[in-house]
Amino acid sequence: MNMRLFGQVPEGDVYEVTLENRRGLKARILSLGATLRSLEVPDAEGNLRDVILGYDTAEEYWNGQSYLGAAVGRFANRIGGACFFLNGREYRLDANEGRNQLHGGTYGFSRRLWMPIVKSGQEAVFRLTSPDGDMGFPGQLDAEVCYRLEGNALRISYRASASAATPLSMTNHSYFNLAGHGSGTVGTHKLTVRADCYTPTDTEMIPTGEIRPVAGTLLDLRDPVEAETLWNAPELSRTRGLDHNFVLSGGEGPAAVLTAPDGRLSLEVSTDCPAVQVYTAGFLEEQRGKDGAVYGPHHAVCLETQAFPDAVNHPEFPSAILEPGRLWESETVYRFEGAGLAKGRRAQMIYL
Repeated sequence: MNMRLFGQVPEGDVYEVTLENRRGLKARILSLGATLRSLEVPDAEGNLRDVILGYDTAEEYWNGQSYLGAAVGRFANRIGGACFFLNGREYRLDANEGRNQLHGGTYGFSRRLWMPIVKSGQEAVFRLTSPDGDMGFPGQLDAEVCYRLEGNALRISYRASASAATPLSMTNHSYFNLAGHGSGTVGTHKLTVRADCYTPTDTEMIPTGEIRPVAGTLLDLRDPVEAETLWNAPELSRTRGLDHNFVLSGGEGPAAVLTAPDGRLSLEVSTDCPAVQVYTAGFLEEQRGKDGAVYGPHHAVCLETQAFPDAVNHPEFPSAILEPGRLWESETVYRFEGAGLAKGRRAQMIYL
């Protein structure tokens, strides 16, 4: 049986779906938040590592504030002032981060019970209907997230349709630690991001509207950088390291590469999204995680593929409005490689 009862929350029963393939990948996904609870991948020697931070109980996911592994929406990241104008009308949203909205509001998609549909031992779909007015957003939205194991990769596909024009940006908020979820800080992980530009923010982490080149700054990650050099930099003290939206560049190669300190495991992220929020978990509070692990600041890296934050309030940004009668689709692939293959692919992407 690929599905079991995992626990209960005020919304109802929470189920866990397990996917596994012949390459040794194993993913566990919860119906609460369509959350990726664990992801076991083989390193260069074939040893399994669970590379996703998570919890042991449904109650911890319900009460948690860090979005560990969750599918977030209706709009990932922030919307300034928790409001926007669309087609001549102002929409006031649920504000859950000061005066702004973060990741869809207090009861965004991460705190909803999705309907799990197990397609096979390697694929499962999770469906959710978000009613008109949900957290202030217009129109009924019918959303779907599909998790599929393919060889040495986890493919996450998103689909949605709406009854009225609405902002939409969904992502997965997994916290990656390629040395293993309970192995401490990711300071010596190496990170590469295929981005020529980023979007600066104000003191509330809301984009200013500028699109600024990374060249000559600490945010130039086009060549591999050790993560701890970023959170130790005084220039990044406000964000305690990285918590930035990178504008992905054209061309071939993965959007981002993360490599474990021992070089025996590498993660490549490919996506059709225009941007990725890179977060080195500087604000992750010390807390108990899976299997007795203790998590804390900088114990992971999040690579959240997305539309531009606050895009609905910045006409100069790519549009993130889903119109009625249209189908929105997006896809992100997390591909894992052992030492030899990862090194070769990493060399290919350093071309900027």
